[in-house]
Amino acid sequence: MTDQATGRATRRGGYVAAVLLDVAALVVIHGWPGWQAAPFLTPDTRDVLPAVDAAIVVGLVANLVYLLADPPRLRALGDVVTTAVGLVAVVAVWRTFPFTFPGQTFDWALLVRVLLVVAVVGSVIGIVVALVRLVTGRR
Repeated sequence: MTDQATGRATRRGGYVAAVLLDVAALVVIHGWPGWQAAPFLTPDTRDVLPAVDAAIVVGLVANLVYLLADPPRLRALGDVVTTAVGLVAVVAVWRTFPFTFPGQTFDWALLVRVLLVVAVVGSVIGIVVALVRLVTGRR
């Protein structure tokens, strides 16, 4: 097998794994055990589920497309779209903040806020990098 064929097979394996993880995430959130089973999530979680679901579904669809073809520019476009939708979800979670951590000695709310900021910064950087890849056609 050539290096190019090996690389394609490896990427395809990654796409399959990502699809399976996305499906599993949807099952865990909406099926069993369901988001309500997480004791740190408040009923306000319902308000962010559409954005979170959109991010998961867009990623799932992108990875299904990549299974068929994954030229560099298509992949870069997919990365821009999936990261932008993910950024919308992170901002929705930030604004709603559907978490509660009663009786904890550690400031979990602060940690979650810091992680959300890291996610926003990482998403913005990821979008810029993907746009550069889209223009240049580099993998």
